[in-house]
Amino acid sequence: MKRAVILAGGKQYLVTEGQELEIDKLADPKAKTLAALLVINDDQISIGQPTLDGTTIDIEVIEPEILGDKVTAIRYKAKKRVHKLRGHRQKLSKIKITKISS
Repeated sequence: MKRAVILAGGKQYLVTEGQELEIDKLADPKAKTLAALLVINDDQISIGQPTLDGTTIDIEVIEPEILGDKVTAIRYKAKKRVHKLRGHRQKLSKIKITKISS
């Protein structure tokens, strides 16, 4: 089974062919490929410096922009009438890994 480590949105993900995952919003929603940092093919491991030349991860963008779960941050001080509530929803892209080519 082929597995690869990709870099998307400043985070690294370990992916396999056919896997669907939510990553930080892609800068280019029409992107078709991502670069591989590391490829594991059964017993053989290939490591890039920083990426592997000639190795691409073909992707299919299922949804270019979705909203993640709401994250809230609360600041509260008892008996001081201090109560601050902040929150946001991260923008994500849902992709499917179609092929790991080396």
